[in-house]
Amino acid sequence: MKLRVQLQCKNLHEYLKELSPEILDRLYNHPATCLAVYRELPSLAKNYVMRMLFLDQPLPQAAVALWVKKDSQKDHDECISVLAGLRLWHSQQLQGGLQGYILNPVFKDNLKTALLGGGRAWADEGSTLGPDRHARDIESLDRYAMERWEIILQFMVGSPSAVSQDLAQLLVQAGLMKSEAGEAPYITSAGFQFLLLDTASQLWYFTLQYLKTAQSRGMDLVEILSFLFQLSFSSLGRDYSVEGMSESLLTFLQHLREFGLVFQRKRKSRRYYPTRLAITLAAGVTSNAGFIVVETNYRIYAYTNSELQIALVALFSEMLYRFPNVVVAQLTRESVQQAIANGITAQQYPHPLLYQIRLWELERDRLQFTEGVLYNQFLSQADFEVLRDRAQGLGCLVWQDVAHRVMVVTPQGHSEVKRFWKRQRSHT
Repeated sequence: MKLRVQLQCKNLHEYLKELSPEILDRLYNHPATCLAVYRELPSLAKNYVMRMLFLDQPLPQAAVALWVKKDSQKDHDECISVLAGLRLWHSQQLQGGLQGYILNPVFKDNLKTALLGGGRAWADEGSTLGPDRHARDIESLDRYAMERWEIILQFMVGSPSAVSQDLAQLLVQAGLMKSEAGEAPYITSAGFQFLLLDTASQLWYFTLQYLKTAQSRGMDLVEILSFLFQLSFSSLGRDYSVEGMSESLLTFLQHLREFGLVFQRKRKSRRYYPTRLAITLAAGVTSNAGFIVVETNYRIYAYTNSELQIALVALFSEMLYRFPNVVVAQLTRESVQQAIANGITAQQYPHPLLYQIRLWELERDRLQFTEGVLYNQFLSQADFEVLRDRAQGLGCLVWQDVAHRVMVVTPQGHSEVKRFWKRQRSHT
């Protein structure tokens, strides 16, 4: 029985809270980062930040508590927790011993720059390089981005597609694929769940996994995070210059190119175009509209000519027919149980069939496997009962069959039970 792995996709704030205070303070030195963090705050927390943005003195905590009605105390407490967890403000003692709140000065100054203007440009626009003879319009950038991202997803489901060795290794490190010695990587339980996320969530999860390996690649985490936030405020269809980028940032740009987040005509090109995937990366996620029709006789009609979407349907059903713009498949007990074994849960299936699929899922959960050590071939019922009672007293008895004089104990309790049995036999 395989262990189910539940894919956890942190949002921006959950990820930032795990960073050290030193890294957070360095991040807040960039206006784009401050604006991105502010944009994702709860509405009440945004209100608190705006009220304090132009204050140089801390506000008493009691005064801040009066900003909400008593029946909104829960929302107030949540704001306090979020702002403190992100180091956007901190407590400071006032004259007279009262406690107050004051915004993080680094965050405050750079958020003001982001909102009011000033400071240096976040990115060098490609206009300094002159007109681009190979300029890309928005439609071609959207098409390029989805083609690049679908190549990665097709690789995960086993379809022939070319990805770099670095990318394949990242998929393995992220737990989305597994690689045995001498064999091509294959998808894991977490990988199946990853495929069922919408594109924005997939990109964000994948980016988080990449960031985990950034420092081991010799990259500056603050530098590449700041660049990602800058991309999220770029203008779609406008080109930007690579002038002034460090070597590690240029390497990161090539990875973003493979992910479909930026378009760069050649590796050595002096300009790049952020795609819609990069611009929406740190924003809220939205799901795509469905394209599947499911009948109560377990027949599936998928109206698509996308190789990726067809491969996804094949993960949990048996393919019957394929036409130019539609494929027909059948949900069966075997196909559902195989998909469930790979990490897809009943709740992720089409709703009209949820009850039956849940029953098929429960069939796999009727047995629970536990490691243990078997004791048998007792010479007498008395010997069996003595040893069984000892195992029960130690709390390590897993199972017993009195009629056949068979018992199973946990591996942790095996040594003590075995010593007891040797002492018992030496006295008889």
